[in-house]
Amino acid sequence: MEKYLEVGKIVTTHGVRGDVKVIPWCDTANFICDFDTLYTKNGERSFKVTRARVLGNMAILRFEGIDDPNKADTLRQTVLYINRDDAKLEEGSYFVADLIGLEVYDEQGKLYGKIKDVLKTGANDVYEIDDDGKLYYIPAIPSVVLNTDIENGKMTIYPMEGIFDAN
Repeated sequence: MEKYLEVGKIVTTHGVRGDVKVIPWCDTANFICDFDTLYTKNGERSFKVTRARVLGNMAILRFEGIDDPNKADTLRQTVLYINRDDAKLEEGSYFVADLIGLEVYDEQGKLYGKIKDVLKTGANDVYEIDDDGKLYYIPAIPSVVLNTDIENGKMTIYPMEGIFDAN
């Protein structure tokens, strides 16, 4: 499992004190605002967050040592990461990075493919399953997803009627 996970990208500066606007690549901008430290890829550089708030669907962050718009502008297009050890997920919640690549089986052991992507739909996530180029979509709901075993790279599902039926 990767230690550092992408959460968003700095897209522009905000105001005159060196704040930056971050577009979230995670569930919400609030999630980003919960962290005291953010990183660049592989933890190469760290940023201590001194102020964080949400504005619309963006996170507005201020970092220690970045105190004017010129310094903040040098960070534009920087992808931000969290250290997974700093995150606290609710029971039954997973990082998308951990779900990608899981093999998807039914209870009888039939393989349906691998999770290729996780789509955010509002009501619930949808898992995109790739079976040698053929894509299937299943809702990430308890009646369909029976077990998620990150350690063994496996998800067990109840295949809803019509989703995997041959055409």
